[in-house]
Amino acid sequence: MLGVEFIRSNPDEVRQALSFRGASESVNLVDEVLEQDRILREALTLQQAKQQEINSASRTVGTLMREGNKEAATDLIQRQKKLKAEVKELGQTVSDSEEQLSKLLLAIPNIPHESVPEGLTEAENVTIHRHGEPPSFDFEPLPHWTISDRHGMIDFERGAKVAGAGFPFYMDVGAKLHRALINFFLSAATPQYTEVRPPLFVNAASAQGTGQLPDKEGQMYFIEDGFFPVPTAEVPLTNYFRDEILSEADLPIKLCAHTPCWRREAGSYGAHVRGLNRLHQFDKVEIVQFTHPHASYDVLEAMRLHAEELLKALELPYRCLLMCAGELGFNQAKQYDLEVWSAGQKRWLEVSSISNFTDYQARRMNIRFRPDGGGKPQLVHTLNGSALALPRVVAALLEHNQKKDGSYEFPSALTPYLT
Repeated sequence: MLGVEFIRSNPDEVRQALSFRGASESVNLVDEVLEQDRILREALTLQQAKQQEINSASRTVGTLMREGNKEAATDLIQRQKKLKAEVKELGQTVSDSEEQLSKLLLAIPNIPHESVPEGLTEAENVTIHRHGEPPSFDFEPLPHWTISDRHGMIDFERGAKVAGAGFPFYMDVGAKLHRALINFFLSAATPQYTEVRPPLFVNAASAQGTGQLPDKEGQMYFIEDGFFPVPTAEVPLTNYFRDEILSEADLPIKLCAHTPCWRREAGSYGAHVRGLNRLHQFDKVEIVQFTHPHASYDVLEAMRLHAEELLKALELPYRCLLMCAGELGFNQAKQYDLEVWSAGQKRWLEVSSISNFTDYQARRMNIRFRPDGGGKPQLVHTLNGSALALPRVVAALLEHNQKKDGSYEFPSALTPYLT
């Protein structure tokens, strides 16, 4: 979340940034934040003054009693009782105002970086570059759900019977391809990133820390005892250092993990969710970094290149999009999306988002670092990226590499992992 001090010092800049990203409903929250901040600071100042008066009166009462001036001492004691009641009342005002201020701050999205393009819809995202050309066929290419059905690779119908739509079974070669991709992605990440096997359930504090709450309740599943199945490994990985102070010398810290991910994806219908396009359970390898604030935008570019190298190795045509302000996620200051070409569907499919959250998540989670030269701890910057999400990669591989006779082949980069 944004710091109240920043909003207090730059209210017009915050309002302009929120309007820029199309968050008109959040603009009015700035005034509410400023009002609650005023109430809180005034209450704290008055509370402190009254407490000092109580302390001073206590010393004076002792002096008056020793001097035998009981009447004046009694009057001062009565004054103390009144002051203590007022301090208690102010304490409730402080508590209520802090709670309200926290709720308001959680409802304000991050401020876009100056390099984020203007725009409110996906049509205004900017294509940074493209790599490779969509394949040409001397036959009508099939969509991945037809190819996988012919070869018994993915069973959507039985998945729907056992769990529900969006929970497929991967069978035989489909399961092996899934495992191969996971191992390939992890093998590419682990020379730089520490591999983690995180919990697959998180609590509400963790979901709030990374910004899933209060923004994305409708996209997450919820189970009893206050747990959420992870919508992405970003949530447990980034919360790993919640409420901790790191050493500047340890930065950057790089973590990666493979997890299944669960998302309700409420309101998604039609042809664009068919097959592997939109699932409720899917696998993904995630990369996360905790960095020094001065380095985070360079790190963002490095993480984007890492994800792109995976697509190049898989010989998949792709494009890199810089998301416009209105298409940014709630927490992101800057975001790239990587999309692969779907030969069977003749459209682009997103397989990765790489984002810089600056200190937005770190402030929620209270993750700081202590400068090597001493001084007050500072908030880290957090970044994450999909490297990569599997379902649409599988879809693109099947469609891109299909043959006229109905067979298919996989790129050589996967050969060592398909045994």
